[in-house]
Amino acid sequence: MKKITVSVPATTANLGAGFDCMGLALNLRSKVEVWEIPQGLEVEVEGEAASQLPLDDSNLIVRAAEKVFERVKRRPTGLHLHAINGVPLASGLGSSSAAIVGGLVAANALVDGRLTRTELLQMACDMEGHADNAAPTLYGGLALVSGTGQDLVTHSLTAAPIKVVIALPSVRLSTAEARAALPKEIPLKNAVYNIGHALLTAQALALGDFDLLRRAVGDRLHEPYRKPLIPGSAEAAAQARQAGAVAVTLSGAGPSLAAFLPPAAPHEAVVAAMKTAFEAAGVGCRTFALPVDSQGAKLKWRLDEAEQPVWAKTAPARREWVLEA
Repeated sequence: MKKITVSVPATTANLGAGFDCMGLALNLRSKVEVWEIPQGLEVEVEGEAASQLPLDDSNLIVRAAEKVFERVKRRPTGLHLHAINGVPLASGLGSSSAAIVGGLVAANALVDGRLTRTELLQMACDMEGHADNAAPTLYGGLALVSGTGQDLVTHSLTAAPIKVVIALPSVRLSTAEARAALPKEIPLKNAVYNIGHALLTAQALALGDFDLLRRAVGDRLHEPYRKPLIPGSAEAAAQARQAGAVAVTLSGAGPSLAAFLPPAAPHEAVVAAMKTAFEAAGVGCRTFALPVDSQGAKLKWRLDEAEQPVWAKTAPARREWVLEA
């Protein structure tokens, strides 16, 4: 039996000024396992929000797999999917990208589709509408993206070691709601401000320059409109900085906040400060202290050597994917 296992990281996108064009992979992972069965579809889900997710072909991972089968004109006789969710849903941590990328990569390996990461990223962007989460999910590290469709341009950078404290408040905020809060037009000076700060933020994260990061992180396009939808967020960000965080941003569209610290810095005071601020606003809060993930999607297959596809044995494939033993 060929069993494919794909592990994918959480992500924090936007990073302040990099609205829809910058994302960072975090070492909090979900796992997708697939194998061929004689017929039909079997779906199992465990972990985060397991009871809330569909167990049929409307499941996002299954929908992503179907995109691959349609693209390569090849499909298994039947499919068993086992998803182990480590990334909280509706959190601003890229759970939908993790599901989409996990499904695409697993399906591609299962049917020996030979689609490259570039092709899979394009498919993920088509499904989600933007690539600022999907790119770091696939490649790891810091991803810079621009455009969609055939205009999609991406570039991955190795991020310096950074500790990211995520505070996830108990607030329901969908991406659609967060986008609806944004203005249709912005002043030119705000656009210029964000361009400069996004460039500096990317440089600071790549170099591990925490003094530059402290000055670079800022936003005038989305955070001023989204933070009021998240009770306690402004105070939590302020308290995190006072407790030692170098910078604090919304994680994606929220409701999570991401606080950035040097890798060896103690994070307990920042965690306590953010939890206290949210609780003072009447909101519960979960926290995670995470390093940057440098690997992106990791692929593992279990099968006899005789069954192993040619592309899995070649050096180019081993450069293309991070392969687990």
